[in-house]
Amino acid sequence: MIELENRFDTATEFQAMAERVLEAAKAKGATAAELDIDKGTGLSVEVRMGQVDKLQYHRDQGINITVYFGHRKGFASTGDFSRQAVEDTLDAACRIARYTSEDEFNGLADPEQMATVFPKLDLYHPWELDAEMAVEMALQAESVAREHDQRITNSEGASVDSYAGLSLYANSHEFMGIRHSTRHSLSCAVVAQDGDSMQRDYWYSVSRVPGYLDSADTVGAEAAQRALRRLHARSLSTREAPVLFSPQMARGLMGSLVGAISGGSQYRKASFLLNSLGQQVFPEFVHLYEDPFIRQGLGSRSYDGEGVATRQRDIVKDGVIQDYFLGSYSARKLGMKSTGSASGASNLLLADTGVSFVDLLQQMGTGLLVTELIGHGINSITGDYSRGAVGYWVEDGMIVHPVEEVTIAGNLKDMFRGIVGIGDDVDERGSIRTGSVLIDKMTIAGQ
Repeated sequence: MIELENRFDTATEFQAMAERVLEAAKAKGATAAELDIDKGTGLSVEVRMGQVDKLQYHRDQGINITVYFGHRKGFASTGDFSRQAVEDTLDAACRIARYTSEDEFNGLADPEQMATVFPKLDLYHPWELDAEMAVEMALQAESVAREHDQRITNSEGASVDSYAGLSLYANSHEFMGIRHSTRHSLSCAVVAQDGDSMQRDYWYSVSRVPGYLDSADTVGAEAAQRALRRLHARSLSTREAPVLFSPQMARGLMGSLVGAISGGSQYRKASFLLNSLGQQVFPEFVHLYEDPFIRQGLGSRSYDGEGVATRQRDIVKDGVIQDYFLGSYSARKLGMKSTGSASGASNLLLADTGVSFVDLLQQMGTGLLVTELIGHGINSITGDYSRGAVGYWVEDGMIVHPVEEVTIAGNLKDMFRGIVGIGDDVDERGSIRTGSVLIDKMTIAGQ
């Protein structure tokens, strides 16, 4: 069973440890201090071709201590929770702080921004899973995929993962927050072959609640079907055409936006959306918002990595950038306030335009549906975008044939402005939730 043993006792021990560290830091002359403590247990199983490839139980723990002597900062960490090891780690952080140069933007987040309300987010659902059950589930997913069609000739394997964790963050503003959380997943990847054509594809399910995972049969069958649909893929001649990003690929587009309007990119002037607050970047119908309080959400949290309260907020409204993603350091560099984003974005949701995936195919007419992207050809400073793509060619709103060995290219500014539709086929398997996204035109480089 993957569960934190005596989790409430452990939380009490963590609280006591945090209080000792903060008191000791003050006694050593630190003007401020913060720490985070993490402990987790997990089980990972991988099978391939009906045999167990990996069976691993893992436990991890660590404490990170940061101290400030004025604007001098020191950091040290350890995986040893003994009193002596923690004291030695604090001493190391203090020594480092005394010798580092001052940075006027160093320090804890502002005390008035600390979270004071902790809604029940329902993130902790341990799984009564032992090794035998996990192996059986992985084998079942792979077996269903391999037996789905005689053209499924090989397997890259199936895996089951389960993790339960406890984390605490505390600082000398007298803030202390504790989180219990779980995350479980099931995945499968297989290879299909028909004559000279060979393709691979995969599918997965992930949730904080084990009972909400797709069945092994569903995951295996979907992996097989996706691989089969890609058989006999061919390239295209170079052209300009509309491109429809599947939900899984559209998530990456929104991820590029997050990076561009994050504090580090802004103060380093390393963003294609520099000083974009209040600017029209998308069409007026685009609405992207953050909701950290979704029950059981994979990105849910009531406070960030500095104890700052998270909040529901608009990121893009009416196509206009409304807010950045800022931790306290980047906020001070920019003369702004933290947005509770020291741990990155929470749950991001891209509102649909009231159309289905089939509607978007019809709206596109003739173009490329992208279901997989290859490489990392994105220039975060200029916004230039060029990535290998796999998917399907569409004519008259109908999928005609699978496509491979093409590159799609454009500039993210143009791509964002060129969004003409957002589907209601939302993929909730991540902290960015979006449906398919249709872009009016991109360059498709092929033969």
